[in-house]
Amino acid sequence: MLVLGGYGGFGARLTHRLVGHGHSVLVAGRNAEKAAAFCASVVGTTPIVADRDGDIGRVLADHRPDLLIDAAGPFQGSGYQVALACAKASVPYIDLADARGFVVNIGTLNEAARAGNVPIISGASSVPALSGAVARHLAEGMDTVRSVEMAISASNRATSGVSVAAAILSYVGKPISLWRGGRWTQGWGWQELRRDSFRIPGKPPLPARWFALADVPDNELMPDMLPGRPAVTFRAGTDISLQTLGLWLISWPVRWLRIASLEKLAPLIPPLQRLTRFLGSDRSGMRVTLKGTIAGRRIERSWILLADNGDGPEIPTLAAAILTEVLVAGKLPAGAYDAGRLLALRDFEPVFTSLSIDHDIAEAELPQPLYGRILSARFARLPDAVRELHDICADGGAAGEAYVERGRSPAAGLIARVMGFPPAGKHALHVAFSERNGVETWTREFGRHRLRSYLSERDGQLVERFGPLRFRFALVADPASLEMQMRGWSWLGIPMPMLLAPRSYAREWQEGGRFRFDVSVSLPLIGLIVRYTGWLTPHAHAHIEGQSSRRASAR
Repeated sequence: MLVLGGYGGFGARLTHRLVGHGHSVLVAGRNAEKAAAFCASVVGTTPIVADRDGDIGRVLADHRPDLLIDAAGPFQGSGYQVALACAKASVPYIDLADARGFVVNIGTLNEAARAGNVPIISGASSVPALSGAVARHLAEGMDTVRSVEMAISASNRATSGVSVAAAILSYVGKPISLWRGGRWTQGWGWQELRRDSFRIPGKPPLPARWFALADVPDNELMPDMLPGRPAVTFRAGTDISLQTLGLWLISWPVRWLRIASLEKLAPLIPPLQRLTRFLGSDRSGMRVTLKGTIAGRRIERSWILLADNGDGPEIPTLAAAILTEVLVAGKLPAGAYDAGRLLALRDFEPVFTSLSIDHDIAEAELPQPLYGRILSARFARLPDAVRELHDICADGGAAGEAYVERGRSPAAGLIARVMGFPPAGKHALHVAFSERNGVETWTREFGRHRLRSYLSERDGQLVERFGPLRFRFALVADPASLEMQMRGWSWLGIPMPMLLAPRSYAREWQEGGRFRFDVSVSLPLIGLIVRYTGWLTPHAHAHIEGQSSRRASAR
């Protein structure tokens, strides 16, 4: 078999693994000297010169491998010339791609793969092959999955080449299409920072590390893979905060100034990493967390992997090695596949035991939704449409229509603009709900105008935060409606007198099977600031909205 990039960072590890399984390997790359130097110390390998952007068809004709594995990359912005050459030469193909567009669209080669009577497999790496296997395993028995959160923390001591750096830099600060709130929305590469630690019983924990939003195939493949069409978020980082936070910092000028790409800086990254290599550890981690329901129970299932002794960089090569044996045994029919659905978690477990890799699955009950906790038994007596809208577990969304009125005085207009209230008129309305650690985030989009607030509970009352302002409400519920009655407010945590408080009216009810709302805000001496009324229909969690638009994402 032939491994493109077989002497590189991941390619070398994969080559060693294939040779260990008794295969003879043609180690291919652009640099003949590097290939020869590598093969001189690895029995069962032969160096050859091959450029993935060159005449691969001629290489295949000259050497007639029984399988080609592309470990060279980067795959971001790459075409399918290697895979198509394999199909034409009837040579099975596997790659280690984690480039979203490349992996997601591999199905376009299905006809060519069948014509060549060979399997074409893309994404045989940590994502989406391993992540997909884990997510499907965790989802077994769940009625609906509402959210999937994934994170990979790489050891800084792992060697990464220019291709890996180019892949990361290609989306730093760039828009990323994400399925959230029941529709496709937009995030930004290497933003949405989060700090987290990984723990497995009986093992030293992985200390808290920083993670940021990464663009991987799972963001697009996984909503269709699991019951309930869940929201999907993938984050990545290293054990050196300076690196992750540095990428986060430079993501902002890329986003604000609309810089085309930072890929040209990729050759600078490996030398900088080598300079800071002594700062890191040899430990890596990976987490996949699903939140959803089983027979009405709200649960969270998490799979956590810890890799010690520098074995973390082996993980991206495992799926390709496993799938090699599947292809050699002729167990996969001709066709083009993404690797996210091809393997099961049990396929990886024997390999984990041969390395310094431990993994564990934990399950926990999730608390009742915020409004359910506040209202207790009264929550069940709410009108069905009102209760359904507030039955938030991790992620959700609703769509409808709103009519907005604005106060006519200059003071009212100024306050409305400062608070970010929508302009007057009739608007298509979408509300996205997300929940984390008991706090709900409501993102209301009145057409193109966005209004976001954060809801939590304090002393049995609802607290809604808009920037530095917090408003405290009592929830008054009956079988006909739900009202929010203001009980206090604060600015920057400083309690403010109720005499100066906004006069807020908020009522929700069911009419014609729909959730209806009427919200108004006014101020003493000024009068009406804003009022919005309308209706919403929650997205059914199995509903697929806009599948044809997902490939119109700004990748």
